[in-house]
Amino acid sequence: MDDRSLVAAMAEGNQNAMAELYDRHAPMLLGLARRVLKSAEDAEEVLQEALVHAWNQAKRYDPSRSSVSTWLVMITRSRAIDRLRSRRVSDRTIAAAHRENTRDHESAQGAARVLHGERHKRVRAELARIPDEQREVLELAFFRGMTQREIAEETGLPLGTVKTRTLLAMKKLREALRDEIRELL
Repeated sequence: MDDRSLVAAMAEGNQNAMAELYDRHAPMLLGLARRVLKSAEDAEEVLQEALVHAWNQAKRYDPSRSSVSTWLVMITRSRAIDRLRSRRVSDRTIAAAHRENTRDHESAQGAARVLHGERHKRVRAELARIPDEQREVLELAFFRGMTQREIAEETGLPLGTVKTRTLLAMKKLREALRDEIRELL
């Protein structure tokens, strides 16, 4: 069975198709993730995330846009870069907390958790301040991982309205959280 047929079978819930696609592409995808992340452990986690994403999105695969191998590479690359960025933000946050830590007996991880918790409260507070219809699209996108098209389908709103509300909400959050964003970067 060729790759496209395997993805079509995956879209129908065929686990054997997923296993075969894994056997064909996992070594290449794992190598890519290792090159990006420079960590075998992180690369294995990213590979798993990428393949779960491929499984969940198999119905949305469009063979006119790319080959299956290119689709899998792009998913894996995107996940690896996201992991790398997340790691860098985390490293900077921990380093900043460590620098601010005045007592030797406190751990950098504990301070990082406190900072993370404070940022979480701040973001939640700012989310509560934006209009309900804008907050709804952000929550669907960020907390449920939905695309703008999926949000439009779920809410019955036109795609353009979803995009506008998302843009307005992000601008308001960016403005309100400007200092926190600068700290993270």
